[in-house]
Amino acid sequence: MTVRLLDFHAEWCGPCKTQDPILEEIQDDLGDAFELQKVDVDEEQDVANQYQVRSLPTLIVENDDGVVDRFVGVTQREDIEAALSEAGA
Repeated sequence: MTVRLLDFHAEWCGPCKTQDPILEEIQDDLGDAFELQKVDVDEEQDVANQYQVRSLPTLIVENDDGVVDRFVGVTQREDIEAALSEAGA
C-alpha cells in the first residue's frame, strides 16, 4: 500500500516554514515508509482545488483507499506520525 503525505505550502507562508523541519525529521526517521509530496499552491492551484485546500499549511495523509487524515495549520510530529501509522506507513 502506498502512503502519501501531501504538504500544501507557499513560499510566502510563515507557518509553512515552521512546519518544514518537522516534516524533514519525520522523513529522515521513517524513510521509505511513506512518500512526501510538497505542493506549492501558487504553482499547482489545480491540485490545491482538487483537495479543497483553503488554508496553509495543510497536510493530507492518504493511502490507496483515499484520504486518511487532514491537518490545517502547523501540526506536531506526534499527530502526523499517528496519521501515517493509521494509513499504513
